[in-house]
Amino acid sequence: MTGVAVYPPGVAVYPRIRLTLSDPTGQSKTAPMGLSKASELRKPMYFFLGNLSCLEMCYVSVTMPSLLVGLWAGPCPMPFTACMTQLFFFITLICTECTLLASMAYDRYVAICRPLHYPLLMRPQVCLALALCSWLGSLLVSVAKTTCIAGLSYCGPNVLNHFFCDVSPLLNLSCTHVALTELVDFISAIVILWGSLLVALASYVAIGRAVLRMPSAAARRKAFSTCASHLVVVGIFYSATLFIYARPSRIDAMDLNKVLSVIYTVVTPVCNPVIYCLRNKEVQGAFRRTLHGS
Repeated sequence: MTGVAVYPPGVAVYPRIRLTLSDPTGQSKTAPMGLSKASELRKPMYFFLGNLSCLEMCYVSVTMPSLLVGLWAGPCPMPFTACMTQLFFFITLICTECTLLASMAYDRYVAICRPLHYPLLMRPQVCLALALCSWLGSLLVSVAKTTCIAGLSYCGPNVLNHFFCDVSPLLNLSCTHVALTELVDFISAIVILWGSLLVALASYVAIGRAVLRMPSAAARRKAFSTCASHLVVVGIFYSATLFIYARPSRIDAMDLNKVLSVIYTVVTPVCNPVIYCLRNKEVQGAFRRTLHGS
């Protein structure tokens, strides 16, 4: 793989990059710990946040090693089996993140637009069902896409112009007919990406209307503050993923695609602990009590 290295090997900047990029994984680990111990955080929103935190720990574990190796040593070989394994986990995680973000948007819609029905509509059984559907459905999609891509023929030179094994760069390397694989990729993009985005957009349109009808400015600010952080994450994540994946044909391997891939594989997991946790007063209080108790 050619990676995204822009500095020559051996420059002293690499250790700082590695520490900066690896540290958010440690931040993400604090979210599920707080969720499991603090009683005031046992709410549907924090249940989905715990799933998202665990997902992002897996996310950076799948993509970050190859990125750091590329930054440190430049192009590096990868066995085909390892490449397909990385692709399988990456597709599973990105599809799960899409559906989890849609579930979180629906949770905010019910909390703001239908508060009296919130305990019923977002009871623990419903939250668990939404999370299980996100994980299991994404596994099925990943199995289908990875099987199609693994069945293609690759005639050489087999140099992947990317920092991890992704769908479009692999399709560019194939020397066989890829119409069926592209169709599977396009249908999954429509169902997962566009479907979850439409759920999120519909939820926030309804939220916006409900907020504008609130009588006081204080109530509007409070309602908006509960979903502003999620809206920021949704905007960053979907703007990058839709540009890359929601197209039916092969995508040329360009530096722009690599930069956009860094946004949703590195920048979003780095920012999410800050956006969701460190700016949340309930989470801050739970963390302080946990630290003082230990």
